[in-house]
Amino acid sequence: MSAAVASSAQPRELAGGKLLVDEPAEGVVRLTISNPDKRNALDHPILDAITATLEELAPAAAERARCLQITGAHGMFSAGYDIGEIPDGEFEERAERLVAHPFTQAIDALEGFPFPTLAVLPGHTIGGGLELALACDMRAARADILLGMPPAKLGLVYSHTGLRRFIDAIGAARTRELFLLGRYIDAAAALEWGLVNRIAAAEELEDVGLELSSALAANAPLAQRGNKRVIASLLSARGELEPGVEAEVPSLTRGGSWRSSSSASS
Repeated sequence: MSAAVASSAQPRELAGGKLLVDEPAEGVVRLTISNPDKRNALDHPILDAITATLEELAPAAAERARCLQITGAHGMFSAGYDIGEIPDGEFEERAERLVAHPFTQAIDALEGFPFPTLAVLPGHTIGGGLELALACDMRAARADILLGMPPAKLGLVYSHTGLRRFIDAIGAARTRELFLLGRYIDAAAALEWGLVNRIAAAEELEDVGLELSSALAANAPLAQRGNKRVIASLLSARGELEPGVEAEVPSLTRGGSWRSSSSASS
């Protein structure tokens, strides 16, 4: 057994206990964010542990991880990227480095995982936490949670790669509503929009997540890998940003009170 993945009986603790790894069903590996003091905010150790675990699993995923589930403990998913401890005077330089590494690496590892990924959202899912969930292939949410992107309230210009993920998932009109109004939506609206695939009562959500994960893991591995790769390639081909706009984005963010292109715990 890989050192990075625990048996189904006892979750392995990574990132000082803030990321738990177990195997709750055949062919399913589950990552659980557990950072309750900060509403499961995604800090550097958690994100590094996500990336390292996915990179280790990927080469032999067909043997044991034909579905990767990511969820949160303590009735929460994630309040986003933890930027609260960065001093204001150092914010721009340090936050830019932190978003490039490790947040982007964790997102890339999720999107690049060869088999289906499922985010199970047991609590409010905000900012970078929502982008992390959106990097998964599917999402199941507790029926009474809220989901949202706060950049409009915080004076932020979000990353173009993050915005593209939302446009791919819910279209331009609803991405505008989510980002320009900056309001939270409930799980029922998220289901209608296509931001989540299933909703369930709190007491049923874990079972729904395991049912979906097991169904994904049970399908033909070659078909799952191939279809996922083709879908990703088609989305990537239509999602290129014009070079002039891409070059302008950094100056837009630095022109205001920039807090992080993918922040959420702020």
